[in-house]
Amino acid sequence: MAEILLQTEGLKVSVEDKEILHGVDLQVKRGETHVLMGPNGAGKSTLGYALMGNPRYKVTDGSIFFEGKEITGESADKRAKAGMFLSFQNPLEVPGITLSSFIKSAMEQRQGSRIRLWDFKKELNKAMELLQMEESYGARDLNAGFSGGEKKKAEILQLLMLNPSLAILDETDSGLDVDAVRTVSRGVLEYQKEKKGGLIIITHNTRILESLPVDYTHILVDGKIVRTGDASLVEEINEKGFEEFLKA
Repeated sequence: MAEILLQTEGLKVSVEDKEILHGVDLQVKRGETHVLMGPNGAGKSTLGYALMGNPRYKVTDGSIFFEGKEITGESADKRAKAGMFLSFQNPLEVPGITLSSFIKSAMEQRQGSRIRLWDFKKELNKAMELLQMEESYGARDLNAGFSGGEKKKAEILQLLMLNPSLAILDETDSGLDVDAVRTVSRGVLEYQKEKKGGLIIITHNTRILESLPVDYTHILVDGKIVRTGDASLVEEINEKGFEEFLKA
């Protein structure tokens, strides 16, 4: 039986004293891929930020457990070191630190030891080749001057290099053209192959899911999960939209 990787119990989250999530129960086992869908403003990104420990998103009730340990009060950096990863809708630009230096530092922080530069470069180049990124990207400042597609590829590059126990991808396909979505999907599929971690894909556009195996689909409306199903629920959303769930 697969190990429970992440579990939330009655999770309520507020932003600036306004409750956004009204009691979310979610369980992700190792090797599973979960898709979180819903209309704009449903609270999808709020859940991702709350799971990762963003201090702006206050847990007012309920609990978060990761690998059997309660982490509700843990800081974001501790969650990252423990093996959690969140990709952003709009990745920040960080002038002064290169993409490769950022990734190497993050890997060393998580592992708690130095990484041989030769081994790191070999692994980095392999991942960049998969994502159709030129080696020169590694020497560029993190996301500075990157196009939207380049920023999303850089996020997936970090995913592949860090190989987290739990990856939360927040609207990774947002604003990408068809070719970029395929490239990003290829990177996500490579991460899935290992079956060692869990994956939560937050999206309202199903293009990124076309080539990815999905175990569970959750529909979030007004801060609550109103329905859970398998991959066929994605097809239902494609055909009918969220209208019937808004009436529930």
